Amino acid sequence: MTATISGTVAPGFERVGEAFRQAFGGHERMGAALSVRVGGAPVVDLHGGVRDVRTGEPWQADTLNVVFSCTKGLTAVLAARLVHEGRLDYHAPVSDYWPEFAQAGKEKVLVRHVLGHRSGLSAPVRDLTTDDILDWSTVTTALAEQAPLWAPGYAYAYHAITQGWLAGEIIRRVTGMSPGEYFAELITRPLGVDAWIGLPAELEHRVSHLTVGPTLHALVDTQAAARVPGVVDWPERAMTLGGALPAALVSDDGGFNDPRLHAAEFPAAGGIATARALATIWSATVVAEQGVRLLDDDTLDEALRVQSDGHPFFSAPPPWPRWGMGFQLDSAARRYLTGASFGHDGAGGQVAFADPVHDVGFAFVTNVLEADDPRATSIIDALRDCLD
Repeated sequence: MTATISGTVAPGFERVGEAFRQAFGGHERMGAALSVRVGGAPVVDLHGGVRDVRTGEPWQADTLNVVFSCTKGLTAVLAARLVHEGRLDYHAPVSDYWPEFAQAGKEKVLVRHVLGHRSGLSAPVRDLTTDDILDWSTVTTALAEQAPLWAPGYAYAYHAITQGWLAGEIIRRVTGMSPGEYFAELITRPLGVDAWIGLPAELEHRVSHLTVGPTLHALVDTQAAARVPGVVDWPERAMTLGGALPAALVSDDGGFNDPRLHAAEFPAAGGIATARALATIWSATVVAEQGVRLLDDDTLDEALRVQSDGHPFFSAPPPWPRWGMGFQLDSAARRYLTGASFGHDGAGGQVAFADPVHDVGFAFVTNVLEADDPRATSIIDALRDCLD
């Protein structure tokens, strides 16, 4: 079955459109969307495939997708804007804003440690349930009470889900708004884009249904087979939170296919958006969109300073990622446009970033989740060829 592709491609960017079409090869059940903006103008806006494999309903121009850890990049924009306004200091202790956090050896944890995955709270020590993670105060209280897994600031490990509550609670204490409310006030309403951290219930019908592709299935099975009884797999626990989420983050009607999770606020992994919205947001970090420039150059200079690089605290094979103040930076582990690009990838194949060299905002989203996924990489390679 050949996917039906709809949308527009500007002259000179035909290779990007062809790379998007080729991404559907071997993925007959896939839905996806791609948006690329250059200098604040759309040059590629495409969508195609299946929104919900259970019904065969096609992906529409306004289909929404869970963007997983692309949400971390959006949360990093919120934090950077507060720093620009003088309301937040990357180098201040978290407890300056969240006094209850100064427990169990965390008195010297800095805001930049949280954003750079260095706080030592990559996973909860207590098992959390789905009901637990639907309640903001339950999780933030548990994290405030928990001792770090390593000396904060000493090393880094990916805070796959917990970073959202940690950074989000700092944002809530500074602004008096939940992260989703502040995101709407600062970003989505001024830009007029379809993106949420906490989806309104009346929009649930537009959300795509997520499925686990064969490479992610195989990875989860391999990890399960390698698990040693009685030994905590902390990177795995960072994803599942001790049982609240499935290992692949989704099941047929659970994990991030659960409408309750769509409605809740998960500022690390639960953002829901169109590709067009994500590309516009990232574009607005480097150029004006609708008269809105979200971050100026001086703010970006500080926000993109490398905080974490190299071997993580928990053993993992290379290539390894790099982070600034919550922003994922280009590295051997990623595939952004240039060395100056910044943004954040999301589980299963989502990619969203800005590039100040070419004034690009880019987003690729899909509902078939794969591991070590080449789909977006091939599209970005084609885009680089078009721009060079």
